[in-house]
Amino acid sequence: MRFHPATQILVWCLLVAMLQLLEFEVLLFAAGSVLLCAVMVSRHKFAQLLRRTRWIMLSLLLIYAWSTPGQALYEPFGAYSPSREGLLDGMSQLLRLLAALAALAILLDRLHRMQLIAGLYTLFAPLQWMGGLRERFAVRLALTLHYAEAAMLRGKRGWQETLDGLLEAHGEPPRQMELPLYRFGYGDALLLGFVLSLLWWSVR
Repeated sequence: MRFHPATQILVWCLLVAMLQLLEFEVLLFAAGSVLLCAVMVSRHKFAQLLRRTRWIMLSLLLIYAWSTPGQALYEPFGAYSPSREGLLDGMSQLLRLLAALAALAILLDRLHRMQLIAGLYTLFAPLQWMGGLRERFAVRLALTLHYAEAAMLRGKRGWQETLDGLLEAHGEPPRQMELPLYRFGYGDALLLGFVLSLLWWSVR
């Protein structure tokens, strides 16, 4: 069954919100399930996201481990030792981030670029009364994704060279952008209802 792109994006947002509310034991099961699904169906995309965020995840764990008050993990180090509570909090946040990235990898594998833009275009429907802001947002997002993908395809270069390449004039002729149209179905309502019920359960 194919779901509306906006439904899939909204489900990802709700999943990320739900992960913030789960206790550690339930979080282990939920994050493990999402990670397993990502490895099975979106291994390459998930590996790409992990490579790009590995230093952020390491920094997150270290900041929680050394900045959260609590019992020292290694007593001889005293105040210079990471705390047990900080390490547990850091692991919890790391699990949440990993699960969010795994779900994002699945989402990006299911939606190609124009489907992703079409889904966001649908979700930003309230902006249509603000003088074409919704259309400008869709066009700028499409251009950003296009040039970012083109820059990555040129191979590995220094960040300064990559930035200069993005800022230079490309001399491309004006083009029209057409977004695919999708209809919401009963499956979208059932999926959103199921995820919202899970979110309600996690809040209780």
